[in-house]
Amino acid sequence: MIPFLRISVSFIFLTIISTSCSARKTNDSENIKPTLEKTKNNLTIEIKTGADNYNNYLPLLKDKKIGVVTNQTGILSNKTHLVDYLLEKNIAIQKIFAPEHGFRGTADAGEHVVDGKDSKTGLSIISLYGDNKKPKPEQLAGIDIMVFDLQDVGARFYTYISSLHYIMEACAENNIPLLILDRPNPNVSIVDGPILETAYTSFVGMHPIPLLHGMTIGEYAQMINGEKWLKNEVQCKLTVIPCINYNRKMNYSLPVKPSPNLPNDQAVNLYASLCLFEGTNVSVGRGTEKQFQIYGSPYLPKSDFSFIPKPNFGAQNPVYNGIECYGEDLSTAKKVNRLELKWLIKAYQTTTDKSKFFNPFFTKLAGTKKLQEQIEAGTSEDKIRERKKKGLIDFKEMRLKYLIY
Repeated sequence: MIPFLRISVSFIFLTIISTSCSARKTNDSENIKPTLEKTKNNLTIEIKTGADNYNNYLPLLKDKKIGVVTNQTGILSNKTHLVDYLLEKNIAIQKIFAPEHGFRGTADAGEHVVDGKDSKTGLSIISLYGDNKKPKPEQLAGIDIMVFDLQDVGARFYTYISSLHYIMEACAENNIPLLILDRPNPNVSIVDGPILETAYTSFVGMHPIPLLHGMTIGEYAQMINGEKWLKNEVQCKLTVIPCINYNRKMNYSLPVKPSPNLPNDQAVNLYASLCLFEGTNVSVGRGTEKQFQIYGSPYLPKSDFSFIPKPNFGAQNPVYNGIECYGEDLSTAKKVNRLELKWLIKAYQTTTDKSKFFNPFFTKLAGTKKLQEQIEAGTSEDKIRERKKKGLIDFKEMRLKYLIY
């Protein structure tokens, strides 16, 4: 339920959250069509992302040489891409840095993305995936300020926040300010799941946070900085441009797919719960049109529901390519408000060979060995939740000072 918001017709007061400087305001009369959200009193309000909050970041970019970290999600509410918008405003973009899936968001998960040029603008594109997760000093040469605009979905193993870590670290080491254009987290109300143990740090889990962290990417950046999680405890000169008319109780529907295998709101909502299957012998629907909305394998009991993965956009060689998989269709399931383990537990309990169910990647995704051990021991979901309750309480207390909304 969305609470009543008081909105002034004459002006909107904005605060720039910054660890280094405050942004000046300008009068830019761009006709941006914002995302609309209705309150319980049927009052339509405008939710704008940090990219739409241009009055407060364009002055910071004027006469500067800019690097931009973005992909297909970096758009304003009128669908103009951030790169195109900045060029229209005569902002001197030097390079584009792209995360997993590439600048246009078309590469498979884990696929090698090569450097290149954007065909529309002619700008150089540097991949931040594979062997170049962290920009090298020579790639940052001549850049005065870095702009970061990526859509997160609130899960620890969604690698855009791992790219954020390395961008922050590179900016800190090379004395380059970082400007983050914040975006709503579609799962912002959920803080749940095991907290990562540092022994299992990887690109799909870099910091001791829950699997669902309940923060926007700007808030998370402030936590990385504030907790001194960067290498050698360095801190970057960070400025977060906040969203407008947004709070943590609002629903937010993503205007574009954040990655090839998250095609809709249902997939985004189920992603964290079903992604744990990627550390098992169960498919999450890659190679179908219901990615992260179904699960199944040839080793689960035959049922009325089955699917056959085939190569498609975002899955050139899907798990169980051409093989019938049995499982469940969750594409019309009720929206989840926590990390759901019931499907994972059910699949383990009914698979034909439990010894082949988990693979080593599961521990990286879970951030701990305990979850697999609990499932193998037959621990109930309620008891699993009870045992992680204190860690979640402590995390929520720690994150308070970093929240913007």
